[in-house]
Parts: sequence; structure tokens; C-alpha cells
Amino acid sequence: MSKKLLKIGLPKGSLQEATVRLFERAGFKVRISSRSYTPMIDDVELAPMLLRAQEMSRYVEQGVLDCGITGKDWVIENNSKIDWQGELVYAKQTSNPVRWVIAVPNNSKIRKVEDLEGKRIATELVEATRAYLKKHKVKANIEFSWGATEGKVSAGLVDAIVELTETGSSLKANNLRIVETICESTTQFVANVDSVKDSWKKQKMQDIYTLLTGAVEAEGKVGIKMNVSDAQLKQVMKALPAMKRPTVSKLWSANDEDPWWAVETILEERQVKALIPRLKGAGAEGIIEYPLNKVIH
Repeated sequence: MSKKLLKIGLPKGSLQEATVRLFERAGFKVRISSRSYTPMIDDVELAPMLLRAQEMSRYVEQGVLDCGITGKDWVIENNSKIDWQGELVYAKQTSNPVRWVIAVPNNSKIRKVEDLEGKRIATELVEATRAYLKKHKVKANIEFSWGATEGKVSAGLVDAIVELTETGSSLKANNLRIVETICESTTQFVANVDSVKDSWKKQKMQDIYTLLTGAVEAEGKVGIKMNVSDAQLKQVMKALPAMKRPTVSKLWSANDEDPWWAVETILEERQVKALIPRLKGAGAEGIIEYPLNKVIH
């Protein structure tokens, strides 16, 4: 067994399932027992630990972990001194980061952040909220919320909340409106300052990050291969989506007067259903669609 170990934190909770799927697409097999906080992974150089995303950056900063996966919001909340952060946008197809927003009831007189002066605010993101209000020279009573935060403002227990949202639909369903955005957050691969100074650990972390980002990049994409005669090549190329640069290589043929080409490219999976009939009509033959696990740039 390797003597070198990289202690890596995997998030327990809302990010857990997405993280395991991402690691599997990156080539790692991860097994998590419901009774254990020590996952199993098929890499003898990794020592994984399961922790809440809210705590991850703190333990990485302290050196309990060399690296971990958490939200940027919790790095901000813990004011963690992290040497290296790499962005991992899991649901890349949504393109939007999640946001922590100040929300109030629709009938509230609060219209801007200054209107929160002297008000009571409930949130799980206490320190980031406090820093945001301080920046705007607003003093308010901020209390930690263990959950059901949206219900507290609706019930009149607090004047406003700071809550996580992606589309705002849940807030609207609870008759709340957004006043301001505190911060935006994406999933981050974070590393300990001293661990990055270790050349082996730094390289190991960079290798993992490369595989993970490759898996993220491949999400929602497929590969397409086809054979095309020389006479039909330009027509087939015109049928491919704009801004794509396919690989084109010459096929072996005993008759050089009638050359054929192999064309290969990567596309969004949602495009393929409409595209394949067009490629066939343009003269492509032997069209093959195949799934992708990773796309490394």
C-alpha cells in the first residue's frame, strides 16, 4: 500500500449524491455506508472523509484535510484561508450559480438593504450576512436558523430571511420577494495552504481536479462518428452546428480517385435527435453516437 496519502473531504448532504456521481464519471468508484463517515474509494493514495459542506473549508484550512469539495458560500461564511480553489459546476447545463438572497414577504415595506436597519433576520449564512450589512452600514439583529427559514418570515417571527435559491420559484411559492443578493456560489475544490506546498500532494490534487472537471465538461455531451465521401464532405460539414471543429481523417481506400473521410466531433446530446437525420440526408454514412465520461481541454 502507498505510504503517501491525500486526505480529501467529500460533502455529506445535498451535494453528496452529485459528488459521488461526478467521481464515478471521473473514473473513481466510491462507496458510502449509511453507518460510516469514512467512504471507500478505489485509489490507495486517497483517504476520504465525509463531512457537511458547511464545515469543509474550516477543516481544510486547519489541515485536518488536504482538500475537499464544498460550496463557495461556505468558504465565505467561514472566512477560510484557502490557497487554491477550483470551480466545479455540477449542473453545468443550468449555467446559473446558486444565490443567497435577502427575501421578505410580498407586502413588506422593505424595498432595499437600508430598510433592514433594526430589523430581525434569520439565516444559516450568519457571518456572510453580517459582513454584507456592515458593508452597507446597516445594523440588524441576525439570528441563526436551523431550518424552515422561509416559514419563519411568513409566520412573522422575523422581518426578513437570507436564503439559498437558484431560480427563486420556492420563494415565490411562499409569497416572498427578493430584495438583494448577498453572494453567489458554485461548488469548489479547495486545498490547504501547506498541502499545496507539498509537490506530490499538489500534483495529486491537480490530477483529481482535471478528471473531475473533465467529467463535468462531458455532462450532457455525446460523441458522433461518421464516414463521408469526398464529394459530400462540404455538405456534411455545413450540417454540423456552427463553431464546432470536427476531426477529419482520410480513410484507407484502394481507389484514391474516390477518397472517403472519417468525421468525428462532440455535440450537446439534445442536438443529436434533430442532427442525425440531417447528416444522413447530407450524405453521411455509418453514423455512430457514443457516450462521454470526460472531456479534457
